[in-house]
Amino acid sequence: MLDVDVLKVLANDKRLAVLEWLSDPVAHFPPQRDGDLVADGVCSVFIADKLGVSAPTASEHLRLLTASGLLRSKRIKQWTFYQRDEARIAEVKRALQEGW
Repeated sequence: MLDVDVLKVLANDKRLAVLEWLSDPVAHFPPQRDGDLVADGVCSVFIADKLGVSAPTASEHLRLLTASGLLRSKRIKQWTFYQRDEARIAEVKRALQEGW
């Protein structure tokens, strides 16, 4: 069964954009000094910049995506990096395809 909170998280164009960009981080983000784009994820600073929002606003979007299990976070030094949780995304897609 699909959790209604996941649907609420997905009902936002900025969060959907983040999920799309993180599906191919090398194509959507510049190289990072700390952390590999693929292995470690994308720094929240780059995500906020690409979204065109403040760091606190981006942080809230990323928090919701992480709380729903669609993203995983990783700390490196003082930065937080995000990457998709492909298993959870596949689970949500299956639940959406199966209907209610």
